[in-house]
This record gives sequence, structure tokens and C-alpha cells, in this order.
Amino acid sequence: MIQVRTLDDIVMEAQRQSINLVRFIYADLSSIIRGKATRSLRLKDRLESGIGLVKGTLAMNMLDQLQTDTGFGASGEIRLIPDPDTWTVLPYAERQAAVICDLMELDRTPWELCPRNVLKKQIARARDLGFSFQASFEPEFTIGTTVDGTFQPLDRSLCFSTEGMNKASRFINNFIDALAKQGIEVEQYYPELGHGQHEVSISHMPALKACDRQIFYRETLKGIALEMGMEAFLAPKPFEKQPGNGCHLHISAWDAYGERNLLFAESGLSPFGMKFVAGIVEHLPGLVALTAPSVNSYRRLQPSSWASAYTCWGFENREAAVRIPSVYWGQEMATTNIEVKCVDSTANPYLALAGVIAAGLDGVERNLTAPEPITCDPASLSDDEREANRCHRLPSSLMDALMELEEDKLLSSMLGSRLADTYCAVKTSECGAFGGANPEFEMTHHRNRY
Repeated sequence: MIQVRTLDDIVMEAQRQSINLVRFIYADLSSIIRGKATRSLRLKDRLESGIGLVKGTLAMNMLDQLQTDTGFGASGEIRLIPDPDTWTVLPYAERQAAVICDLMELDRTPWELCPRNVLKKQIARARDLGFSFQASFEPEFTIGTTVDGTFQPLDRSLCFSTEGMNKASRFINNFIDALAKQGIEVEQYYPELGHGQHEVSISHMPALKACDRQIFYRETLKGIALEMGMEAFLAPKPFEKQPGNGCHLHISAWDAYGERNLLFAESGLSPFGMKFVAGIVEHLPGLVALTAPSVNSYRRLQPSSWASAYTCWGFENREAAVRIPSVYWGQEMATTNIEVKCVDSTANPYLALAGVIAAGLDGVERNLTAPEPITCDPASLSDDEREANRCHRLPSSLMDALMELEEDKLLSSMLGSRLADTYCAVKTSECGAFGGANPEFEMTHHRNRY
């Protein structure tokens, strides 16, 4: 993703690269990446005035079913207004580029259902308190091909196996090269536990850019797979008998100038960090409706599966919903961060990160005390031991999580009443669509969409 400061810069870049179409894209409430495209000949006009979009689009679920009880339908329009800093030439789509858009009312004010604006508000709130945030998403994905209607994973290697690296090398190299062309730097790569499952992690960025990069990461993964005649799935549980795909969220808190990591302490985590963790843990039951927001998500969030299933935290504990990773030698302050594990790629990244920031800041402002860190698998503890440490089972279904979200006054207020109501209506409809369905119907649709 190359920063371009002015609209004229974008027009000149489009001409220099012989761009034919520019996509104006956004992530909806089910984190389906949608958009409209304009010919480059009309680009300057469209960049200034945006592209019209019917409001009812944000009331559609992942099956394109419009939820009319939200009050949205065929009437009412907003504008897709591009953020120039997100201008990206797409290496997997010949002579095409994309910009990520804010959803704006016709009077040029942010629309109350714009997920990106929800995050912007939390960033501004943090800035007023003297804080800033860096973040990165860590998607896991499954790659392979479909032969005679049956999916064949690219490899059946062991976790971290070099055999898996060898078999996936052509795809991974093409994927990393495509990310690099968009200014997205890769930190690490390794084969994961499942058949055909891999992880490519990218570097952290300021909060808004981290979410923008997650959008382009997903688009690039799918684009490169299509170009190579393959399929890539980010769904939390694409196959019932294989490990699920998470999208762990790493976040660090800094002073307003981005010079001092407020989480860092020689002992491992600062008092600020402890309060921030306490806030996240307290709000986890409702927060997962934003971070693990699909019916399919709850096939992954199972006890003793390294996916996190309890409201707890710990140092280097991969069963904890909130993990404090180890730091790198000589870079202790720079690498101190918090990992939220109960996140997957069906989440709208802007809403997920906004929720985590809001929850963490609530812990800081209310001076909350975190429970004791868990050092084992919480499923191995007795009921009394878990109760003593405020360690409770996370919601076991999307419907349960939505009910927790509706009861969470902080998160509901963060969303705003109209967005909260529309979000819950859209997600409740997905619960109904998949609730009585054959599991394969559910998993097929999630593979097709994510």
C-alpha cells in the first residue's frame, strides 16, 4: 500500500500505470469486501464526489439477504468516499487498482453505520487521552485445489514442517511478492497444523492502517490463489475434521508521539498494560460478537484447541483468550504487545479493533484489576478454580455472543444504537440461516465467502 497524499497524485499514478479500472471498496458488517469500480477516465471526478451506494447494502447478510426490519431497503443513498492513503495498484488484477472507502452521508458527514468511522472515533478518543495504538492481524488460511468436487489441500505436512514449505513455496513466494508490491512487509511465514494450512504474518502499523492492510491481505490472498488456479480459505472452520483458521490480533499502546510503549515494564507488563488487559478480559463475552462474528467461528473456539475458549489471560499461554507474547532480545520495549486470540477473518477488522481498544481503555479509565494470569489449559481447572479466577466459558454460539453484546453497554455505545441494532439483526439472520442447516452447508458457504 503506497501512500499518496493528494487526489492529483492518484490520477497521475493511474495514468502512469495505465490503470483501466479503480475499485472503490469497503468491508460490510459481515466483513464481505464489496465495492464498485470506475473507469480511470472518470477517476478525478469520482475521487472528489465518491460513488453512490444504497444504504440497504449494509443490512445484507453474508447470503445477500436484506434484513428489512433494520429500516433499510431500496431507498436512501450514501457515498463511497476513498481514502487517498489507501491507493493500491493490484498485482493480481491486470491494470486495476483499489482504494478503501469511508461511507459518507450526502451532506458529507460520516454515516453512522460506517465501520471505519467507528475505529476512527476510538483512535481520536485515545489521542485525546494521550495514547496511540499499533496493531497487526495474523491470518491463518488453507490452500489447495478442488478436483472432481473434492478439495485437495496443497500439502499434508506437519506443523512448521519444511516439507510444507517446499510444497507451498511457489504460492507463498507469489503471495509475498504481491504483498511487497503493495508496500506490505511480511514478518514471518510457516506451515500450520492443518492440511494445507499456512500463516503469513505482516508487520504492525498504526491502528487504521493495520485494518486497511488486513483488507488488502485478504484480497491479495484470494487474488493470487485465483491467478494460480487454486483456492484459499480464511474461514474459521472450513473443514470439520481439520484445525480452524484464526486471525490473532496483536496490539500495543504508545504515547501520543509513538515513542514510548505504554505496555512495557521490566517485569513483563506495565500497570497500564495490566489495566488494559483487565478491560479486554471483562468485555470478552460481548467482544467476541465483533471478533468472532460468524456462526462458523464457534466451531473453532473450543476448549483445549489452542483457539481460546475462556475469559482469561496469561503470559505465553496459547489457550488464553488474551496472551502476552515473549519479547525479542534487545527489543524489549518495541516488541511488548498483547495478543487477542479469539479473532478470525470473518471479523470486520475496523469493528474488531475498535472493540478491543474501547474495552482496554475502559479498563484503564476504571482502574480495573486483572485476574491472576492462567498458566495452564483453563479447561483442566476445576469449576471452583475457574470461578475463583473469574475464568468463564466464552459464548459457545454466535447467538449467545450477540446477546452478550447487547448487554454490554460500553460496546453498544461504541457502535451507536443504529449500527448496533443493524449489526445484531444481520448477524441474527445468519444464525437463523445456518442454525438448522447441515454442517457442510454452513462450512461450504463460509469457505465460499472468506
